[in-house]
Amino acid sequence: QVQLVESGGGLVQAGGSLRLSCATSGSIVSINAIGWYRQAPGKRRELVAAINGGDRTTYATAVKGRFTITRDNGKNTVYLQMNSLKPEDTAVYYCNTGFFSDSYYPDNHWGQGTQVTVSS
Repeated sequence: QVQLVESGGGLVQAGGSLRLSCATSGSIVSINAIGWYRQAPGKRRELVAAINGGDRTTYATAVKGRFTITRDNGKNTVYLQMNSLKPEDTAVYYCNTGFFSDSYYPDNHWGQGTQVTVSS
C-alpha cells in the first residue's frame, strides 16, 4: 500500500511563496495521478491541483496562475509551488493518489497533511 508524506508547509506573509512536497513510498510511475487537496477550518476538503503520468494538470480556479504542480519521477515526489499566497490559502494541505483523465478521481490513500498559514 502506497504511503504519502507531505512536507514544506509553514507560516508565510501574504504575497510570499512556499513549495510543498509529496513523497511516495513506492515508484511514482505506477501511480496514475496525484492530487493536492486543502481543508480550511469549517470548510470541506477541496481539490487544489492534480497531475497524471502524462503530466496533464488541472487546477482549482482560485489558484490558477499562482500554483504549479509538477512531478519528479526520479525522486518519487510531486511538488506544489505556491506563489502570491493569500490569507484565504490558509489550510491543511494533503496529497492523495487517484485517477485523472477528464477529471480527477481520488482514492483512499492520503498523507497526514501539512499546515500552510498565510498572514495578512
